[in-house]
Amino acid sequence: MAEHNDLGKLGEELAVEFLQNKGYQILETNWVFQKAEIDIIAQKENILAAIEVKTRSSIEFGLPQDFVNPKKIQLLVKAINEYVTVNELDVEVRFDIIAIHKEVSKFNIEHIKEAFYYF
Repeated sequence: MAEHNDLGKLGEELAVEFLQNKGYQILETNWVFQKAEIDIIAQKENILAAIEVKTRSSIEFGLPQDFVNPKKIQLLVKAINEYVTVNELDVEVRFDIIAIHKEVSKFNIEHIKEAFYYF
């Protein structure tokens, strides 16, 4: 597996642990619908969070969250709509980003709630 794939997998594991420590229930990881993949689907109270995890080894070329583009957002919206419909959920949906980057020997984790809206 390529090094960037290993880093991405580690980032998702760190994000799951981070969310669990904040009281979120992890419902799905790497949930796929058609061409879309949601890294983490988590719930806290009546909020269902579709979470995109972006992990970078440095911020030299930009912050991790800067790499979530409009096409990815469109795919996430389509996928979470399907998830809510199939599971017959009555929840508020929120789109979050967990941005992770390495700083020396530790990882900096930032949870950006309501990272984008889709109307």
